[in-house]
Amino acid sequence: MKIKFDSSLDYQQDAINSIVDIFQGQEICDSNFSVYSPEYIEKQHNITYQDIGYGNRLTLTDGQLLENVQQIQLANGLQPSSRKDIDRKHLDFTIEMETGTGKTYVYLRTIMNLYEKYGFSKHIIVVPSIPIKEGVYKSLQITREHFRQHYDNINYNFFVYDSSKLNQVRDFATNDGLEIMVINIDAFRKSFQNPEDESKKANIIHRYNDSLGYKPLDLIKNTNPVVFIDEPQTTMSTPLAKKAVKNLNPLTIIRYSATHKEKINLMYKLDAVDAYDKKLVKQIEVGSVVSEGLYSKAYLKLVDIKVSKGYPVASMELDVIERGKIKRKVKNNISQNTDLEELTGRTEYEGFIVNDIHAVKGEEYVDFTSRDEILRLGDTLGKSDDTQLKTALISKTIEEHLDKELILNPIGIKVLSLFFIDTVSKYRQYDAEGIEQPGIYAEIFEREYHKLIQKPKYNSLFGEIENYEVEASKVHNGYFSIDKKGKKSNKSDKFEYFKDTSGSTKADEDTYNTIMRDKETLLSFYDGKDPKKKLKFIFSHSALKEGWDNPNVFQICTLKDIGNSEIRRRQEIGRGLRLCVNQDGERVYGHQVNTLTVMATESYSEFAENLQKEIENETGIKFGVVEEHSFANVVLSIEDEKPIYLGDKKSKELYAHLEEQGYLDHRGKVQDLLRAHIKDETVQLPEEFTKNKHVASQIISFLKNAAGRLEIKDNADKKRVKVNKQVLNSPEFQALWEKVKYKTTFSVNFDSEELIRKCIEAINSNLKINRGKIHYTKTSIDMTIGGVQAGEDANTSSYSLTSPVESLPDIVSYLQNETNLTRKTIVKILTGINKLQYFKVNPQKFIEAAIDILNNQMRLHIIDGIQYKKIDDGEFYSQELFENEELFGYLKDNLKESHKSPYEYVVYDSKVESTLAAKFEESDNIPVYAKLPNWFKIDTPLGTYNPDWAILYKDEHEERLFFVVETKGSSSLWDLRPKEAGKIDCGKKHFESLGSRMLVAKDMEDIQNEVLMKI
Repeated sequence: MKIKFDSSLDYQQDAINSIVDIFQGQEICDSNFSVYSPEYIEKQHNITYQDIGYGNRLTLTDGQLLENVQQIQLANGLQPSSRKDIDRKHLDFTIEMETGTGKTYVYLRTIMNLYEKYGFSKHIIVVPSIPIKEGVYKSLQITREHFRQHYDNINYNFFVYDSSKLNQVRDFATNDGLEIMVINIDAFRKSFQNPEDESKKANIIHRYNDSLGYKPLDLIKNTNPVVFIDEPQTTMSTPLAKKAVKNLNPLTIIRYSATHKEKINLMYKLDAVDAYDKKLVKQIEVGSVVSEGLYSKAYLKLVDIKVSKGYPVASMELDVIERGKIKRKVKNNISQNTDLEELTGRTEYEGFIVNDIHAVKGEEYVDFTSRDEILRLGDTLGKSDDTQLKTALISKTIEEHLDKELILNPIGIKVLSLFFIDTVSKYRQYDAEGIEQPGIYAEIFEREYHKLIQKPKYNSLFGEIENYEVEASKVHNGYFSIDKKGKKSNKSDKFEYFKDTSGSTKADEDTYNTIMRDKETLLSFYDGKDPKKKLKFIFSHSALKEGWDNPNVFQICTLKDIGNSEIRRRQEIGRGLRLCVNQDGERVYGHQVNTLTVMATESYSEFAENLQKEIENETGIKFGVVEEHSFANVVLSIEDEKPIYLGDKKSKELYAHLEEQGYLDHRGKVQDLLRAHIKDETVQLPEEFTKNKHVASQIISFLKNAAGRLEIKDNADKKRVKVNKQVLNSPEFQALWEKVKYKTTFSVNFDSEELIRKCIEAINSNLKINRGKIHYTKTSIDMTIGGVQAGEDANTSSYSLTSPVESLPDIVSYLQNETNLTRKTIVKILTGINKLQYFKVNPQKFIEAAIDILNNQMRLHIIDGIQYKKIDDGEFYSQELFENEELFGYLKDNLKESHKSPYEYVVYDSKVESTLAAKFEESDNIPVYAKLPNWFKIDTPLGTYNPDWAILYKDEHEERLFFVVETKGSSSLWDLRPKEAGKIDCGKKHFESLGSRMLVAKDMEDIQNEVLMKI
């Protein structure tokens, strides 16, 4: 197979023209120079040297260049360059193109056009790394025939700079045709500060060479080359590298990347959002694999380190006990000497006492006093039941692969899946004699593949297969760097083996060559001959990520080892973004065919949120932000087939209007007011922009995209809730407050042996345990200038895990912390039950269920034996506290206007509360009431309790009744969680001791029934 190229794609032609048209008006010419230095000629005495070098020559003025540049930028909707930005002696331009949209093809075509149109014949492509160098060289090879057809059989020479082949540099200078050199920045950056110092091993390119008659670099400089920088954020990441590039004496520098750190004279932009919106890359969907009930180890993830008040503090994601449940939460402001066991309430964290928090940028880590582990920024320790998660990831990747084969194989598209791993031994191992053995990932893959391909729905794919086990072993292989070692029995007899590498070694260069060489082979269906064509699942080292850009990768799964660096989602996705090709080598378009599934071990919403952060950090895209020049390329009209644009000045005026209207903040961030007006179709634009409906439509369309989803809370509805002093100081409210304001203390008496017996009976009767589960959720990712969001089409499937749990937590300590029972009591209960064996099946669920049952039994016993007593008349909640609290809420979401409570609005938490507040306002029987503030708390054995309402009720005889009301969706205590129900029972005893009454109500009818019972 040969990959075919399409020269008619508009967006690529726009990118090419955005550079070529900078030199509009340039005449075709070149410059000549002697290819021998004067010093060399002088040494040779009477010999005449007539070899001539050919270089590029620029004839345009700064003014002509500036006019061309600004016209291009206007058409492309970009910030225009100023006069100080354009200097013909130091030209520097930027092209931004998303990964997978043909960046390399575009700059190679740009080279051809610059030569054809202006005679610029000397071009250098500077790359940052081995894999990109190999990729560019491969592109030059496979496009040669295509370019010759497109450019009337153009003749050109290309080569990769090799310091041992300096004759190629001489040919580059002396040939009068088109010459292209590919060079790694390291070939001329090293020891650049002192090229004369041999002890520092200056690059050969800086050293004088007799056969050339020049230093190689000086010969290159004389050609005044056009220098293309691939991935400048890496290639020119240091001042030394920038100096090295400028020392090539470039006619111009042109930078190409999807993730520029600096954008100098940006000429064309096709960013991640543009490419996704135009379907120029694959649609992304995330397959989220998360576990439930597998928290048997200490889990730590270092999220952030910052300096606060002169001291470093850390943010960590931990598994924390809350209300008897284990929840994964980020804890902030963790300082030195923090005991994570105390912080989480889990004994699994024993010994994790923070020792050192190292905050130096790029070197951030936390270590611990009693543990050997070092936790670096982004690292994770103790991810629960890792093997089971890896199995689920591999299995789901295979299943997604096979499902796509059912659709794509019949239309001639071969499906590939890519696994990135951090340790070669997980995939392949070798004994002392070099005999290969599968690693754990290979074993898991073959087992899961063997199981899945026997499903009836895949019969059309495997109908003729006789031996499924052999088939499983032939469809996967590894691409890793190779080394040799001697066999134990004979050291001189060496065998090849896969090894872990950094991605930048000599061995890696050979691997990148192999990956590039096999690119077309991997795209081809099996022909019964070449076993490589049978490969569909590729395992490769994560350090080799940059080398992979195969267009038919449809699944990417990174099997990251615990504790290794966080995988960058954008980098991972980039390996599979390119649109696929069929068996004729033709690109196939459309998201119905091109969908990349990225396997993740986080929720799909977290994946989308984190992907957006990475895109913002790496590309400079500002989601939900409008810029002053955003409307410059709005088309006003078409005259003589040329568009007339709104322009930079009018764009700035429109931007200022949007800011004045409150649609944008001072940074250009879209405000909720704009979202509301877009939703209501009431966006206010100046008349000059609305009289032409086509102009207005373009502006509104852009604003819709920038606004993202229209899920808003209108800030105009936000209210500061003020005190209603008329109610607060009224005799009725003072009487009500007198009945509820006092504080109490409590004591408890119960039979502990009876409690133990009841707990054992309840656990034996009611404890039900399910195994741990894996949940797989798949959803598409939506990307607009408004933001990256998970789609609304999520599908979830779940299955139970049968493998044994790797370690068991300290159940006694958990139960003690969550029930306040003594260890002795808990041990008696556990040794007395007949279901303790289920603890090994799912420790987390067992503990959670046991906590609920024990708390429920304690509630029944405590309530019978608890007694509350008012402390004294001086211990109470002051009425003035209402005036000290500042409340806010939203009119349409959680505020209800009030004339009977101590605030002008009631801030409600649920629909039940909203309905009840409305009924209080309507009722003639209730003159005053209060939504009890958060500071109103009652002490109970189960923790503090904050009831909902205090009301004064007058019956038809004007008798005043005082109630405290707890609002619930059900008025039955048995519908509530045991701990919550226990607190409510304690609350009732508290108010009884004060001469008041408390009830649970779901509506006004419950309160009226209570009144009738009182009467």
